[in-house]
Amino acid sequence: MEKEELKNYFSRRNFVRTAGLGVMAAGLQQIGCSGRKKSSAAIDGLENVTVKQDSLKPWVPVSDKKLRVGLVGYGVCKFSAAFGFQNHPNVEVVAVSDLFPDRCAELAKITKCKKTYPSLEELIKDKNIDAVMISTDAPSHAHHAIITLQHGKHVAINVPAVFGSLEDADRLLEEVKKSGLKYMMFETSSFHEDLYAMRQIYKAGGFGELVYSEGEYWHYSEKGIDSYKGWRHGMPPMWYLTHASAYHIGVTDGSFTEVSCLGMPSYMERYLPGNNKYNNRFASQIALFRTSEGGMARMCRSSDTPGFGGEIGRIRGQKGSYYGKYQGLEKDLPDLDRPSLPPGVAAGGHGGSHGMLMDEFVSSVLQDRKPLVDVAISLNMTVCGIVAHQSSMKDGETMKIPQFKF
Repeated sequence: MEKEELKNYFSRRNFVRTAGLGVMAAGLQQIGCSGRKKSSAAIDGLENVTVKQDSLKPWVPVSDKKLRVGLVGYGVCKFSAAFGFQNHPNVEVVAVSDLFPDRCAELAKITKCKKTYPSLEELIKDKNIDAVMISTDAPSHAHHAIITLQHGKHVAINVPAVFGSLEDADRLLEEVKKSGLKYMMFETSSFHEDLYAMRQIYKAGGFGELVYSEGEYWHYSEKGIDSYKGWRHGMPPMWYLTHASAYHIGVTDGSFTEVSCLGMPSYMERYLPGNNKYNNRFASQIALFRTSEGGMARMCRSSDTPGFGGEIGRIRGQKGSYYGKYQGLEKDLPDLDRPSLPPGVAAGGHGGSHGMLMDEFVSSVLQDRKPLVDVAISLNMTVCGIVAHQSSMKDGETMKIPQFKF
C-alpha cells in the first residue's frame, strides 16, 4: 500500500469506534464491570458496539450442525447471556444455571431457555449438552472447567484461567489434554480491533522480531466490585492480568519466561494489612517481563489510580510498530478487519469482542480445530501474573515463569 492508500485503509476501519470506546488513537479501550450500582447494560465497557457488517466479508457458516450449550453464572456482569450464544444460528441453549434462583430465572428468560439447574455440578450431568459457558467466580474457574471436561463437555470460560494457583494450572492443562475436548478462555482483548490487527500484521511478518510490547489494564474502583463471597475484595491485581498480557501473548502466541514486578502499597481500606484474605497490600503493580522471543514487555495493572480506564497495548518490532495504526517498513499489509458475525449476533461489549469470541469458540468446536485462545495461551496469559505477584512480594526479585504448551 502507498501512504495515501494506507491512510484511507485505516480510515475505513473506524467502524467500531463509538463514544467512550476510542481505539488506541484515543489511547483507551474501555473496561467492564465498574463498581457503580447500575444495570449490566450501563456497566463501563459492556455497552454494545455496533459493527457495520457492510464493511466486512459476508459471514459464512462452517457447519449446518447445532452446538448444544449450557450457560452457567449470571452475576454482576451477566456474562452468560452477554456473549450471545442464544442468538447464534449454530447454537441451541439447552439449559442454564445460577446458584441464586432469581438470577437463574432471569438468565433463562433472557436466553429463552426452558430448562434450568440449581448448579453447574447438576447441569454438567445433562447428556444433551455438548459445551458449557462458565461465568462463575474466578476462584472456581479451574475446578469448574476440570469437572466440566470430566463430564465430556467442551469449555468456554471467562478470565482468568486459574486464580493464584500454579498447581491448578498444571491440573487444568493435563485435563484438557486427557479429554481431547476444546477449551477456550474468553479474553476480550484478543478481539479488540487494534489487537486483532496487530496479530494479523505479526503473523505476516510486518513487525519482524518484537523488541518491546506494553499492556495496561487500568480499572479504578473506589469501593470495589460486588462478587460472590467477596472474591474480588483486595485481590492481587496481577492475578487478573490477562486483559493486559494479551497485548503480547495474544499477538504472538508466545509467552513470558521471567519477571521482575514491583507494587505500591495502596491507600484503600481493602488493601490495608489484615483487610483481605489474600494478605495483599498492592492495588497497583508494574511488571517487566522477558518474552519467549527474547524481547521485553511491560505490563501494568491498577485498581486505585483514578482517571482514564482502559485495556491498552502497544507493539514495537524491528520492522514496525503499532499504536493506533501500523507504522513500519511493510507495505503489503494483510486483511486487518475482524471476522464478520452471524446474522442476529451483536458484536457486544468490551470493544465489540463478545460476539466474536463466542463465534470463534462455536466454530472451533464445529470445525474440530484449535480455538484462538486455547488452554496453553490461556495459562500463559494468566500464570505470568501469578508469578509477577510473587515477585512483587519479594520486592521485585526476578523469577522464572512456568511455560505451557499444547
